[in-house]
Amino acid sequence: MAAISRECLRGLDFLHSNHVIHLDVKSRNILLRTDGSVKLADFGLFAQLTPEQSRRSSVASISGWMAPEVVTGQAYGPKVDIWSFGIVGIEMVERKVPYWNETPGTAQLLIARGRRPQLRQPNRFSPCLCDFLSCCLQPDVMCRWSAKDLLQHPFVTSAKPASTLAALIILTKKKHEETRM
Repeated sequence: MAAISRECLRGLDFLHSNHVIHLDVKSRNILLRTDGSVKLADFGLFAQLTPEQSRRSSVASISGWMAPEVVTGQAYGPKVDIWSFGIVGIEMVERKVPYWNETPGTAQLLIARGRRPQLRQPNRFSPCLCDFLSCCLQPDVMCRWSAKDLLQHPFVTSAKPASTLAALIILTKKKHEETRM
């Protein structure tokens, strides 16, 4: 998870430093190749910012991954991608998006009221991982870390090289192919 996080954050840092917001960060838009490389995909909703316009206000995201500022119709910047990536982090651990069982309206209401998604059993995971997710899922955008900051977080800096994912990806792909037969 740390290696995938590092690679995604490198991509987000690159986008954000070039004034681009992805706006659709979710697990299905993170591609893992058999060599272990990790790619962000599906830029259909991206927003290009300019020095004159460093924030947006249009809503073009999926409920479960939407940051509070998007849900409440406030102007937003690149940190909406960080919130969405925090949701992906919970999804990687729990195999389910927070509030997935709620109606989209209920999920949006919980997020709008500042209710931060949490791991269901945080004591099962390292304090470092829990802190990393907390840094991503800060309801106050000023407290939410940037991609550049998160690349320095101990959870990310402790990651093994992405190439170490190759064997796991190949094994998972093989198991998936066997179940399809």
